[in-house]
Amino acid sequence: MKKFLGIYVNVFFLGLVSLFNDFSAEMIFSVMPAFLISLGATPIFIGFLEGFADAVASFLKIYSGWLSDKLKKRKIISILGYSLSVSTRWVLYFVGNIWSIFFLRAIDRVGKGFRESPRDALLAESVPKSDRGKSFGFQRAMDAFGGILGPAIAVLILPFLGGNYRNLFLIAFVVGIFALLSFLPVKEVAIKEINLKNKDYKKFTFRTDGFTTEFRQYIFSIFIFGLGFMPVSLLLIRVLDLGLDIKLMPLVYLIYSSAFAIFAIPFGRLSDEFGEKIVIIGGFASAIIGLLIIRDASSLYTLIAGFIFLGIYSAMTNGVSRSLASKLVSEDSQASGQGFLGASSGLSSLFAGLIGGYIWTKVGSYSALNYSIILMILGIWILANLRIGTESKPMQVNGN
Repeated sequence: MKKFLGIYVNVFFLGLVSLFNDFSAEMIFSVMPAFLISLGATPIFIGFLEGFADAVASFLKIYSGWLSDKLKKRKIISILGYSLSVSTRWVLYFVGNIWSIFFLRAIDRVGKGFRESPRDALLAESVPKSDRGKSFGFQRAMDAFGGILGPAIAVLILPFLGGNYRNLFLIAFVVGIFALLSFLPVKEVAIKEINLKNKDYKKFTFRTDGFTTEFRQYIFSIFIFGLGFMPVSLLLIRVLDLGLDIKLMPLVYLIYSSAFAIFAIPFGRLSDEFGEKIVIIGGFASAIIGLLIIRDASSLYTLIAGFIFLGIYSAMTNGVSRSLASKLVSEDSQASGQGFLGASSGLSSLFAGLIGGYIWTKVGSYSALNYSIILMILGIWILANLRIGTESKPMQVNGN
């Protein structure tokens, strides 16, 4: 396994792919709530849009994971997914209503659904188990760094574009092209022959019978917690609740992304040293604290503090949760395992966006955030009581 600048080659360039893709995507995403509101969108629509988009992506992760394991191909499926997402971004220049955005967002998430499970499996297979937490942390940090550049550039250049979001979307599309070019040095990793003792392995299924009990319990805890975590785009509406300028939304999102990027690699290393479970629990706790602060915020500064805690939550869970999943499934089911992890998050995000957005629209943000906090506390309690991921060394699963 070759290294480049001290990082495994595949991990380094997959990191660059994530950096440029998120630079492009987050440039758009940071202004999307404001753009939607300018077109007449309500909180329930924004919650439904993001929840539905995440659900589409997540269920496709299961299929793409299964397909990747079956074909024993990772790179080509990932490239196709990234290409689909990038290709939708220039079309945003022409949209004139919220349902056009809904359609394009769904197509973009189809691309995400196809790329992530094979990409995460490729990353996991490119490094020793002992380095997976750090490697996933690096990939997520590069992802988050792109997430910083996107909103930062949006904040800086929007005034020069006369506040024209559509021109910003075209610039984001150009940046996305570099994500595709960064895939060129990535090498496919030889996958061991799959032991097909179960003849049904060749058939696609949503069943989890082939996974360990520990993995299924872990997925359940992620799902319950996710039922309470409303999409960040919905939470950004608190900017308007406080009577602040809508132009501050990209700035608040930038601070959230910055906290994510700063802490992603350190928490990835901590998970390798002390075990993923304890880090994920810490992340869940950080999210709860963040929502409590956002719920009670009375100024821009307290609101920013809440989003900093949400950024820390993302840093402690995004890469680390995937690392733990990779250790709870067998080597011949890596992509499928990542697919089910993503699906649990996406399905719960759909319900969280719908329910949270409905409560927000009909009753108000305070009640919506109370709903979120209750479900998240239940999720952290379930995970804390599972006997998984407590070892500081890589876990041994199915004799591997």
